[in-house]
Amino acid sequence: MSNLAKLPGIRVDAANPNHHLWDNHGTWFLHYTIHPTPFTKERIRRSLGTKDVNVARQRRDAFFAALGAEAEAKAAATNANKNVAA
Repeated sequence: MSNLAKLPGIRVDAANPNHHLWDNHGTWFLHYTIHPTPFTKERIRRSLGTKDVNVARQRRDAFFAALGAEAEAKAAATNANKNVAA
């Protein structure tokens, strides 16, 4: 989970390997909070579709890696647009 700590706004408890994971009657879910505006928050729970905690950890890490790649792509596009406008 060390790469998760690099994403801005994602809080990671390094001492807890199951951070952002939630066991609902044997099925693992990804559980995180987003802030769509500075004054609101929304809790997101997504099924990881597995009963195996190791698979759940891999799917959580893959989800956050994709989220980070998406954020980097948006930032790069924004910077490119700013350079063109200048």
